[in-house]
Amino acid sequence: MKIGAIDIGTNSMRLLLAEFRNNKIVNRKKFVNTTRIGKSVDKEGFISNEAIKLNIDALSNYINICEENKCEKIFCIATSAVRDAKNGQEFTKLAKEICNIDIEVISGEEESELGFMGVTHGSSEEENILVIDIGGGSTEFIVGDKNGIKFSKSENIGALRMTEKFLSSKLNNESNYKEMEKFIENTIFNTINNINKYDIKKVIGIGGTITTVSAINQQMEVYSMEKIHNSKIMHYEIKNILQNLKKMTLNDKKRVKGLHEKRADIIVAGVNILDIIMKNIKKDIIFVSEYDNLEGLICQKLKKM
Repeated sequence: MKIGAIDIGTNSMRLLLAEFRNNKIVNRKKFVNTTRIGKSVDKEGFISNEAIKLNIDALSNYINICEENKCEKIFCIATSAVRDAKNGQEFTKLAKEICNIDIEVISGEEESELGFMGVTHGSSEEENILVIDIGGGSTEFIVGDKNGIKFSKSENIGALRMTEKFLSSKLNNESNYKEMEKFIENTIFNTINNINKYDIKKVIGIGGTITTVSAINQQMEVYSMEKIHNSKIMHYEIKNILQNLKKMTLNDKKRVKGLHEKRADIIVAGVNILDIIMKNIKKDIIFVSEYDNLEGLICQKLKKM
């Protein structure tokens, strides 16, 4: 069965084309479009008209791709920005009218469940793992093992949200970073305490920030899902990447190997979130999964069917 799964995230819209055979997701192909539906949502409370148009156009394009590839089912979710926006329902209603698709606006808890389901579909871990999903608007923390989730929490710290809140000036200085870091530390304090009660055997990262860090670490000229999946990053490498990026202008960042130019303006906030998490969970290594909430969405929907 050919399936399309679409995730309307705060920073980007993603599409997974795949086949489901013998309870396995195969022939995966992913598309990413930086549509920034969450731009200004944290500050203004609304999705802008510009962002609505851009995302409707992108969604329409993805549905056309699904139809061209003869997908029998198309599933679509929206996360942090759409669930937070006061006009989120208006957006999903318009998408239904124009694109003829039902968008499921999921909670942070549901987002965590899908991410964990996707990761476990792409790995064979049996003991406690911690899955970290740093998105544009929120970060999900999930602890679980082969029997399922033991703890999950979604926090409103994401690469785009933190950039808009603390790093919107072109002349960011150390005080901007310290203010942001203090906010992140305070926000995740209780969540980290809960996580540290568990004996975590492995930390796995999903989402655009961690895959970008891996691509930068590997100095990747052309993005490769195969090279990203199961790659590992040491905490000191994350620190080095963060310090180097902080010194760069936006134009310098756009030329960094492995960093897509449309993510260049928010990458520092994303890597800073990752660095703070690694410091507080006291782990030296994080592994990267290219199986995430899109694979989880397919697994969940087909299990129900």
